[in-house]
Amino acid sequence: MDALLAALADPARWRLVSLLAERPRPVGVLARLAEARQPQTTKHLQALERAGVVTSERIGQRRVYALRSAPLRELAAELARLADSAERPGGPGETHERYGLGVHAERRAAGEAGWADGRSFRFHRELPGHPDLVWRHLVEATLLARWWTPDDLRVSELVFEARPGGRIVQEYRDIEDTDGTDPVAGRAEGVVEDVRPGERLAYRLSPLLPGGGTAFTAHVELGLRPTGTGPGTGTGTELDVHWRITDSTVDSADFVAGIETGFGQSLDKLAAALTAADDDRRRRQPPTTATDH
Repeated sequence: MDALLAALADPARWRLVSLLAERPRPVGVLARLAEARQPQTTKHLQALERAGVVTSERIGQRRVYALRSAPLRELAAELARLADSAERPGGPGETHERYGLGVHAERRAAGEAGWADGRSFRFHRELPGHPDLVWRHLVEATLLARWWTPDDLRVSELVFEARPGGRIVQEYRDIEDTDGTDPVAGRAEGVVEDVRPGERLAYRLSPLLPGGGTAFTAHVELGLRPTGTGPGTGTGTELDVHWRITDSTVDSADFVAGIETGFGQSLDKLAAALTAADDDRRRRQPPTTATDH
């Protein structure tokens, strides 16, 4: 496939493929129709033949070239597969396009400082696991790092001091930037305000602009309550999250545009991490027997 793509990338060769799609033709005719010298045309045809897209046969005194359709159909199928993958519903491409539309809208609205102040975002999730387990995933750095970024990103630095006045540092990079050579994708700093284990967590978090200034301040409140206590269902947790924006700057539009999608993806990752933890807990439980009461 790589050889075929390299061969077709040359405009002169593409012109020859187009001519051969009409009918097989000899070298001299192809050179005249392509308005090129015959030696150059012969070299291009040989490259196409090596790539498997044309074939040739000597007929009398002439060498006639013909197009092979099978490699082109294989290439077309591969391109269609790539397009389908990029456009799959709910995939990264759709998310990126939605984010781009959001950024465009927010940039139009960001005319002066304070433009987004008072903006609220609310999230709700029904999560597996007791509130105590969910709480640990909200405040313990090793567990928090597993979910506290949107898709395609990873936590590269994390500090979360789960006490009133405790410090918060969140830095993240592209998930494939394993050696830290690309610029940091984002960094935020904040302060914990309220801690009620298993019930309520509140903190302030400010994303930083590339120059180091604050984009805005998010006042985040998370409330937990137990649910799903029926027989055989285990104990679950209802999580409600409220974001409120203050101190927004003109340059904060890109950050504000990503809150709903980005934090929503993070909560989906939290649910997946809790499901994995619950499955692991169930596997570790000793099997019951008829005499167990």
